[in-house]
Parts: sequence; structure tokens; C-alpha cells
Amino acid sequence: MAACTSTKKPTITSEDWGTVDSKPVYLYTLTNSNGVSAKISNFGCIIVEYNAPDKNGQMENIMIGLQSLDDYLAGHPYFGSIVGRYADLIGGAKITIDGVEYQLTANSGGGRHHIHGGRENFNKKVWEPTTSSDKHSATLSLTYLSVDGEEGFPGNLNVKVDYILTNDDELQIHYTATTDKPTVLNLTNHSYFNLTNCRENVLNHQVRIYADTYLPLNDENLPTGEIAPLDGTPYDLRQWTVIGDRIPNPLRVFDNCYVVNGKVLDKPVLAAELYEPQSGRLLQTYTTEPGIQFYTGGSINNRNHRNAGGEGRLMGACFEAEHYLDSPNHPNFPTTVLRPGETYKQITIYKVGVK
Repeated sequence: MAACTSTKKPTITSEDWGTVDSKPVYLYTLTNSNGVSAKISNFGCIIVEYNAPDKNGQMENIMIGLQSLDDYLAGHPYFGSIVGRYADLIGGAKITIDGVEYQLTANSGGGRHHIHGGRENFNKKVWEPTTSSDKHSATLSLTYLSVDGEEGFPGNLNVKVDYILTNDDELQIHYTATTDKPTVLNLTNHSYFNLTNCRENVLNHQVRIYADTYLPLNDENLPTGEIAPLDGTPYDLRQWTVIGDRIPNPLRVFDNCYVVNGKVLDKPVLAAELYEPQSGRLLQTYTTEPGIQFYTGGSINNRNHRNAGGEGRLMGACFEAEHYLDSPNHPNFPTTVLRPGETYKQITIYKVGVK
């Protein structure tokens, strides 16, 4: 979608959404000059809605979300959340940095492994919010101090997440963090997209992922350490593919880490696209991260969807831009170690349009 030429400026508003541990929780609405909007809470940095036009200009929510703060507090599969300190799995729930071993919360694989930062990870924290806007964008900035030892991770970690909705119909997520002790860090946003506003599941959506290689997994869904070519595998999504034509396993779920093509440093590159033919909606994911975890939401039901969609499996598609899962246990993978004096930085962009 072309940038709007309207003189109307982007806006950001807020409403009270309740309290958690006596801390106020708000729901912010960012709206750009084209009418595209995002609703985001300072609880868990959760994107509750992302409203985008179809080919006829009709605005609808393309993200799975819940109705209220109480619904999120009742539990959910990371809908729209920032997860950390470490997105995805760490085998054995242990890391070793400079010869020192740290035991992490073992909350996956029957108590053998660590996933998504632990039981009380970043998606359950109340973040400190500030807002700003100008003629190009509206910004919600959220900060959190993760203390030394939280879920077993070393170091006091200061984290900042900026959600920026631009007039180019991009929801940009800028992450920065610093630490006072060597630690590991791997942040992502865990939004589930459905370009039909959940009237249907995502089996008729089409996907394209810009990756020539991926991470094969063992029987515990941990990487073998190999970075393998996609040629000849059911996971090869380099050409537009109908999701329902390529669900690769008996559980009928994609859950694979793709190695993003291109030089991924400071400039985001196009990593994945999602298209829904009836609405004409197109979602593009750009990132500076080396990997993207494509997950098709096998455990979703219709409990209190804000967009009141259908029930059952495969209602959403996630594009989790991140470092590779279990990187601390694989020296050949890009490092996730953050040291004092360094600044963790990454950018992920969810851009909406039609085609």
C-alpha cells in the first residue's frame, strides 16, 4: 500500500485496562494517517489488534487477541506477546557462559527444557510506558528491568521495546537491551496472524519464506546442530504455497526455524510473506534477525477471541523473528551472548497491504 498523502497526523490514545500486582495496565491505540491501527497493552507488550484494509478498503483485525486483561491473565499461547529472555527452546534448561553454568526454569519437555523465558516471562510483566507521535508515525515505548537471576538468567537486564506505527502501514518493533553481567538474550514477538479476521483458519492462506536453509530437529524438537538445505523437503516455502497443501507432519502444524536469506545486520530484510486471496490482504515480515520461526498455532481455540473467530487448530500463523532455538548449546550458531558495555539491537517489521 502506498504511503498516504493525507495531512491527517498519526495519533495514539490510551484507556485504563485494569491492574496487575497493583500496577496500572493500559490499552493503547496507535492509528496512522491511512486509518490502519494497532491496539497494544503495556502488560506483556501484547499486540491485541492490528487492523488493516482488504482489497475493498474494509478495515478488520488480522491478529488473534482476547477481549480483556482478565482473559489474558487466565492464560493464552503468547498471543501478541513479547517473549524473553530467550524465545523458543534451550535444551536441558542450562546455559554456560565463560565456564559458569546457569540452571534455567525447566518449563518444557516434561521439565527437561526451557522455553520462551520461563513460567513468568516477559509476557506476564507490566512494562513502563511512554508515548509520542509526529507527522510520520505514532510510537509506544515500553521498558522493563529483568533482575539478576530471573528465571535463572544472569545479569540485571534493561529492556526497551518501541512499537512504531508508520504512515507506510508498517508496525515496526525496535528492541534494545543492556546488561551488567554476561547473559544470553533472544527476544521475539509471538503474534498469531489470520488475514480473514478468523472467519476461517489459515489453511487457505498462502505463505512464502525467503530462506534456502533451515534447522532440522531431533525427536525432542531441538536442533541437531545442522543447517540443512530446504531442497526436497516439505518445509520448502520459497515459492508461494497454500499452507493446507504443505502441512508436513501428522500433528498438522508447521513449527520450523528458517535461516533468513541476505545479510542480516542493521537493515531489515524481507523474510516472509502471508497472503489471503479472498481479502487480498498481504502481510510482509522484515527483520534484522538471522532466523524466523514459522508456526501455525496447533493449540488455538476460540476462547474469547477479540475477533470472535472459529475454533480448532490452525487458526493463526506466527512469524517469530529471532535467533535460532537452542543457540547457547550450538557454538556454530550465531551467538546470543550479551555482555556489559554492549547493546542488544534488533528490528522486526510487520507491513500490511493488498495485492
